[in-house]
Amino acid sequence: MLKSLRAIPALGTVSRRAFSTGKVAKGGLRIGYVPEHFSTPLHFAQKYFGLNATLTPFPAGTGHMISSLKASEIDVGIGLTEGWVAGLAKAAQAQDAAPYKLVGTYVESPLLWAISTGKDREFHDVGDLKGKKVGVSRIGSGSYVMPFVLADQHSWLRSDGHPPFEAVPLETFAKLRDGVNDKSADFFMWEHFTTKKYWDNGSIKRLGEVATPWSSWKIVARDPLDKSMQAMSDAINAGILYFNEHQQEAVDYISTELDYSKEDAEEWTKTVEFAKDVRGVDPKVVEKTIQTLGKAGVLDAQKVDVEDMVAIKRSSRGSSP
Repeated sequence: MLKSLRAIPALGTVSRRAFSTGKVAKGGLRIGYVPEHFSTPLHFAQKYFGLNATLTPFPAGTGHMISSLKASEIDVGIGLTEGWVAGLAKAAQAQDAAPYKLVGTYVESPLLWAISTGKDREFHDVGDLKGKKVGVSRIGSGSYVMPFVLADQHSWLRSDGHPPFEAVPLETFAKLRDGVNDKSADFFMWEHFTTKKYWDNGSIKRLGEVATPWSSWKIVARDPLDKSMQAMSDAINAGILYFNEHQQEAVDYISTELDYSKEDAEEWTKTVEFAKDVRGVDPKVVEKTIQTLGKAGVLDAQKVDVEDMVAIKRSSRGSSP
């Protein structure tokens, strides 16, 4: 049964003094995450609310976390909706066992994907990218999936099923930026505010943006029945509430510990909406993601089932998963 936020001393304002500093106890969950601004509530959850976990950064993103979940190197991943859904669809279509299931919703707001090229490249708008080379972190990651959505929006998908772009795996955000300048790739897609600093300093060039038509970040687990999942959810919920009520501390952390300016951090906090309760996933969001990715040619929507992907539904949070 889903329990209330027992860690919170009273409804409303969260008190830091009521919690011990988060130290990882033996046997704690191993949580993979992307070390960007969206990870700030996780930082607060461990620092102030006793999140019992080893937090492992994955700068290459969701695709790398999928590989680590398959290898049993992490227990939980917090990553992009489209990446998780595409990974589960790939396993289903290959008739392989799913390496994880969807168990939670971390961010309710969409993700704004920036489209960028090299500073001196010949491309001036998105229309110039048809049939070009796209840099991706890994095959199957969000940066790989979203160019298909872009191609669908511009009617660039081919009837013969051939990919609309040549995908060039470059692993990290830094290597993607280098790749569009040294012509290893022609463009790449990454989150807007993470990218903006490099537009501002002139090292790469902005071509456009695409927003996901679904809530952007989900939580997955190798074992949704792990008894540690409830305490993890409670701590993350507390970290999110603290983030919402201590925006200046969040901005200070993002602008000093992560790769963002204070101005961009402040602007981002106005756009993001974290889940009030991270436990559970709305199947309708997953269905919309499947249909969109199916139309874009990323997966075969007829061969995947929402019921096989979602372990904990928001509509059934009153009972055990």
